[in-house]
Parts: sequence; structure tokens; C-alpha cells
Amino acid sequence: MNLDNKTMIVVGAGGRLGQVIVESILKAGGNVAAIDSHPQALEKLQIEYKGQDRVLCLQGDITQLLSLQNTLSQAAQYFTQIDGAVNTAYPHNQHYGQSFLDVTYENFSENMALHLGGYFLFMQQCVKYALAAKSKFSLVNLASIYGSIAPRFELYSDTAMTMPVEYAAIKAALLHLVKYVTAYTKGSKFRVNCVSPGGILAEQDKQFLQRYNQCCREKGMLEPKDVVGAILFLLSEDSDFICGQNIIIDDGFHL
Repeated sequence: MNLDNKTMIVVGAGGRLGQVIVESILKAGGNVAAIDSHPQALEKLQIEYKGQDRVLCLQGDITQLLSLQNTLSQAAQYFTQIDGAVNTAYPHNQHYGQSFLDVTYENFSENMALHLGGYFLFMQQCVKYALAAKSKFSLVNLASIYGSIAPRFELYSDTAMTMPVEYAAIKAALLHLVKYVTAYTKGSKFRVNCVSPGGILAEQDKQFLQRYNQCCREKGMLEPKDVVGAILFLLSEDSDFICGQNIIIDDGFHL
């Protein structure tokens, strides 16, 4: 994909997927404002891209309005213009990921507010920027296959893993929020879409991986590089009239 002279924000840039997205945007000719809320992850990016004027590393938190406004402002000043963004952030509290019957109302609500609320806030601020700049802006949100289908709980049997109820609720809501924002911004040059990956390799339980892979067409559990092509496509002008959509990348897991 051709992203020559385009500037993209990548939120969660220090994460497993975020790092690959940053690298891929640069290879496609774009500039990157790499944002992460974790100082250690950000420090690694700063070391890796030291001396490269096409990368600006910033600490930012999508759950905090002032932090978002500051990072967007700094990125716009440094690169003159922002053309799009990818949100891979994964904000959650320390109790996230418990089994369904153990999740309290308070923790469910807090995780919904952090994750879904953070994505809402980032979308809102990107829309404000795009409308004020009167320029094209493509936002890609990372959703999940479990925003579209019910969990396959049998895959987690006899493992320490589960499919968090908060995650499923958040990602399902995110898919509709993208449609809402698309309808709200009709007539503008702003557009937003989702990419919903299947599972991504992260040293999961071997028994779980074997079961998961049996549900897929060929590869099974994905690597970050398998997801990036669709993201770059949605950021590029080749997808100018794709808006409010969700692209599922899961090697046929959901079928």
C-alpha cells in the first residue's frame, strides 16, 4: 500500500501488534506518531527509532481527555497534518479476565468504561480534528472475532484461560459504535472502520492452540503480520469509500 507522505497515529504502538503496524506504515512510506501509555514500551520504541524524523514517540492515554488532546496536538504540530490512525489499545483494570461468575458489577463496569470508553474518546477526538482540519482522515479500530460470534468455551476447557465477558461486550459494542460514528459524520471526509482479528500468537497454552487451530482453514492462530495488510488498505486511499465496515481476519475460525 502507498502511504507516501501520510501521517498515521498508532495507539498501543509498543504492543505486539502495534510494533508491526508502525514498521509496516514506515515501509509503506508513511510517517508515524507512535503513542503508548506504558513508559517501558515507549522507551523501546524511542531507542529503536532514534534519529528517524519520520517517527514521533509520545506517551498518551486514550482514557484521559487531556492526554489525548495533547498527543494529537503534538503530532499535528510535528508533522503538520494527521491523515489517519490505528487504535490497538487494550486498557483494563487488574481484575480483568476473570471467569464469568467471578466478575463483579464494579469490575465489569470499570473495564467497559476503560476500554470501550477509551475507544469512544479517541474516536471523538479524531472526528473533532478531522472536521476542524477539513481533511481526509481514516481511523481503524481493532475489534475482535468475539465481537461478532459467541465464544467457543470448549477451547478453554482444562486450561487457565477463558474468554472474558468484558472483552466480548466491548468488542461487540465497538462494532456498532463505528457504524454510529460513520452515520454521524456523513458528508465529511472522516471515515472509520474495524479490523477483527482471530487469535494472535502470544505463548498460549499448547492444548488450547491445538484446539483453536482445528477450527481454522489452514494456519490457525495468526501472527501480527497477518493482520497488517488489511489495516494498511483501510488507511490508504484505495479504500476511500469503505466506511463503517468490519473486516474479519481469522483463517475461517468463525465459520
